Amino acid sequence: MRVKDHILRHLAAPGLAPPAIAAAHFVSVRYLHKLFQSEGVTVGEWIRTQRLERCRRDLLRSPAPGDGVAAVARRWGFTSPSHFSRAFRAAYGVAPREWRIHGLAAEATTGAAEREHPGGPARCF
Repeated sequence: MRVKDHILRHLAAPGLAPPAIAAAHFVSVRYLHKLFQSEGVTVGEWIRTQRLERCRRDLLRSPAPGDGVAAVARRWGFTSPSHFSRAFRAAYGVAPREWRIHGLAAEATTGAAEREHPGGPARCF
């Protein structure tokens, strides 16, 4: 769907909202909402889900200096750190900071096991 492609290309823009999306595709806001209604979500919910997924993925990457949780949230269009934290916790059941800490710890453990055993983690038979 062209509308979803447009949203994904502009996902980082904080001003991405149904009126701007509808205008870019020369349709009414009402028609835009109708397109998403068949999937059981609103345009805003779909945008938020896509942004949260990208934040979730980026939080698991090794952080660059100064690349805190709020910076990751801003990168994907969230303007309020507290709103982002609430939305992340509601979606994934854990705070973004905890996700990053536990994810990086798990990655480090997995990486160490793979370095010790080039064929993958040690297996017990």
